[in-house]
Amino acid sequence: MNNFTKANQYQDALFVLIQSLTKSEKRQFNLYVGRLVGNNEAKFFALFKFLEKQKKYDEKSIIESGIVSKQQLSNLKAHLYKQILTSLRLNPAHKNIRVQIREQLDFATVLYQKGLYKQSLKLLDKAKTMAIENEEKNIAYEIVELEKIIESQYITRSISTRADELTIQAKELSQHNVITSKLSNLSLQLYGILLKTGYARNDAELQKVNTYFYDRLPSYDYDKLGFRERLWLYKAHLWRCFLTQDFLNGYKYACKWISLFREYPKMISINPVFYLKGKNYLLESLFFIRHKNEFKKGLNTFEKQIENQEIPINSNTELLMFQYLYTNKLHLHFLEGTFEDGEYLVDHINNKIKSYSNRLDKHHIIQFYYKIACLYFGMGKNKKCIEYLSKIISAKKLYVGEDLQCFARVLNLIAHYECGLDYHLEKQFKETYKFLLKMENLQEVQKVFIESIRSLGDLYPHEFKKEFQKIHNRLRVFENHPYEKRAFLYLDILSWLESKVQNKTIAEIIREKT
Repeated sequence: MNNFTKANQYQDALFVLIQSLTKSEKRQFNLYVGRLVGNNEAKFFALFKFLEKQKKYDEKSIIESGIVSKQQLSNLKAHLYKQILTSLRLNPAHKNIRVQIREQLDFATVLYQKGLYKQSLKLLDKAKTMAIENEEKNIAYEIVELEKIIESQYITRSISTRADELTIQAKELSQHNVITSKLSNLSLQLYGILLKTGYARNDAELQKVNTYFYDRLPSYDYDKLGFRERLWLYKAHLWRCFLTQDFLNGYKYACKWISLFREYPKMISINPVFYLKGKNYLLESLFFIRHKNEFKKGLNTFEKQIENQEIPINSNTELLMFQYLYTNKLHLHFLEGTFEDGEYLVDHINNKIKSYSNRLDKHHIIQFYYKIACLYFGMGKNKKCIEYLSKIISAKKLYVGEDLQCFARVLNLIAHYECGLDYHLEKQFKETYKFLLKMENLQEVQKVFIESIRSLGDLYPHEFKKEFQKIHNRLRVFENHPYEKRAFLYLDILSWLESKVQNKTIAEIIREKT
């Protein structure tokens, strides 16, 4: 395999950046380059125009275009990447509060280096006020440290307590930043545990997670915590709840998360990603605890906020809005048993996946495929269900968690059974067993279901209903089990079994329950 082929197998960072630019950002870059005397004909601009027109990154075609030699390409790409970022930084659309504060700090640093201490201190004081008002305490601490350096060289004598004030302020900011750092570290570590070992599966693992959490939870005075510290506190608690499958308390901390933004409304525009994640955790918790009315109300509110542009839209938030809104739209149809009413979402989701292909990671795409498969299964369109499940089962393990793979295979078995694909069913049994044997953390629900459904192949048709009732009885004991109930969140096996016993559709069974 030559170097050109290898390069094309991976998404090139520069190419992805160029493809992510909006029309206004491209126009801004053209104007930016035009201001640089003589750069309109520069090689980096020629490379930009070339890559802008490409559908996919092709290094060989760049070399053949004559814009740059193979030896110079790496340096030219790095230069172009830097110029695009510089242009984006100058774009008013990207001038958020952090950039504005950082810009003031940069200006003050330049003035300090020129020996213009008084002017520098004036800018720093303005930047510090902005930083503290907007909960940007890391930058505020940097500013105070620079103020201390300047004050040690430039003594105004106008305020005799200046040194003491700066020392106290630096100490307070440092303490806030330490608590925030410890809480954000704890949140990230809990997320790492979830990825590595999964949810707690027994009392010993529950105790282990709780001990890990409380041993690392820093001591704090709640009344002295600001927005940022409280946000990370709620996030750390929420991850502990999810890890231990305590979804009711997860809902409690998600509510606190959103209430925090109500208390500090301007933080929605400053931290839109955190706000969106909070809304999603709130809806996810409500879905897990099956609070249909609250879920529906929360989803309607979320959709109206998006429609009314109450949440800032940029490339990042646009992607999250799509993921969270459409995932929860699907969840609503699962809760209500209105699967057919949700079919319109499929084309929209697939179109969005295609348009966001450069930015949407494979794991989130696979999650959408599983939910679409569940939607078709609920509608009784089992061949369409199998079509989407095959995309998951054939996916590389890199992108798909074992839980999702396992439930995709179990649903695949059921869909093949419903289709009457006997030959394929036996093949699916073998492949599913082979996969499950490799799994270290198989849930009891999965074991019992696979063992039970295997016997269906030896029964006469008139015996099916009785056997389905037996399987239902075996599985129902796990419905409210603290470590097994999560299985029914991935796949409503009980409603399917009840539909077979009562000769009704899954949708009818779910609607009767709500």
